[in-house]
Amino acid sequence: MSQIFKDGATGPVPPSVPQQFTADDATIAIPVANNLNVFSQDTIDNNDNGIQTTVIANGSANFYIELTNRLKGTGSATDSGVANLITFDLGASVAVYRFEFKVAGRDTVTGDGVGYTIDASAKTDGAASTIIKTPFIDADEDNSLVGALIDVIASGNNIIVQATGVAVQTITYNAVGTYTVV
Repeated sequence: MSQIFKDGATGPVPPSVPQQFTADDATIAIPVANNLNVFSQDTIDNNDNGIQTTVIANGSANFYIELTNRLKGTGSATDSGVANLITFDLGASVAVYRFEFKVAGRDTVTGDGVGYTIDASAKTDGAASTIIKTPFIDADEDNSLVGALIDVIASGNNIIVQATGVAVQTITYNAVGTYTVV
C-alpha cells in the first residue's frame, strides 16, 4: 500500500487503481471502468527471454502476455502424401537458427499414433536457406504407422516441417516448435 502525505510532503493524491499499464514495447494499455483485459498468446517474434508483453493499439484496454519464438502448424497426410506442417521464412538477413519441434499425429480411423521430437539447425544468406547437417529426429510410432516420416527441409528461404503419411491411412498432425537465432 502506498503512503500519502508522509512527513508533511505534498503532491497529488495517487489513484486508487492504476490508470495505465506500459508493455515491453512501450505501448500503453488504459483500463476501462477499472478493468484491464489480460490475454495470453504466442508469436513468432524473436525475443531471447521467450516472453514479452504488448498492447495491440495504444490506449486499448487489452494487454497481452506473449510466448515468443514459437512456431506452430497442423496438417493431414492421406495415403503416402506429404503435409507441410510448419513453414517459416528465415528473413532477409544472414542468420543461423536452431529449432526444436514436437509433433504428434493420429490415424483418423484406428486412433494409432506417432510422436516426434526434432532438433535441427539451418542458416540463411538472406535469400536462400540451408539445413546444417542432418536433423536429429526421435520417433515413436505405432506398428501400423512405422512407414510414416517426419523431416525438416529447406525450400527457398524457408524451413519446412514436413510429414509423409502411410498408404491407405490418413494421419492428422499437430506441431509446435521454438527457435533461437543469431
